[in-house]
Amino acid sequence: HPHNVDRRVSDALDRVRPYLGSHGGDVELIDVTADGVVRLAFRGSCKSCPSSAATLELAVEDAIRAAAPEIATIEVVGAEAAARPTVIPADTLLAPLRSNGHRHSTATSWHPVPEVAGLEPGDVAGFLVSGSTLLVCRLGDLPLAYRDYCPVCDDSLAGAQLRDTTLGCPRCGTQFDVVHAGAGPNGSHLDPLPLLVRDGVPSVALPEPLGAGR
Repeated sequence: HPHNVDRRVSDALDRVRPYLGSHGGDVELIDVTADGVVRLAFRGSCKSCPSSAATLELAVEDAIRAAAPEIATIEVVGAEAAARPTVIPADTLLAPLRSNGHRHSTATSWHPVPEVAGLEPGDVAGFLVSGSTLLVCRLGDLPLAYRDYCPVCDDSLAGAQLRDTTLGCPRCGTQFDVVHAGAGPNGSHLDPLPLLVRDGVPSVALPEPLGAGR
């Protein structure tokens, strides 16, 4: 490969940083060791929501695996506990996505959604992907995907509109902050899903099946 592993991992993280920023977070590359260990630290408010944290973890793992398949393990180092990192073995990369802090028992896979590329800034659209209904909104140049479910009124988000950085449920009127992964009032939270460009095509990662999560 024309670039060493350090450069490839760094470039991979740069590619997903806009997505991390949409969740109010960032990732710092601490180092890449000679024996194939990548040490990372997540930063920002994304860690406050288990579902958001799991979504960002999956996006970062996928980017690193694609750029540097020879990596052995990834260590996610907490800012307050750098001496006690969480180790992610390479053979678990792209493992099942966790929703609301729980890991599904079935595999996670990426599904192309090329129609997302046609969304304009401020657009909100629904998509049926592999039997699951998703809501995708475009914030600037960045599309963001959520499960089509309002945790406040226990109903669909169909018809939701995006105003600035707020997505409003058309049924109960609850406002969710898409810059912070869909955070709502009183600890409520939309269920974010990774939506990244893979091989030039917008693609979403879904557990198989997506599950109710209620």
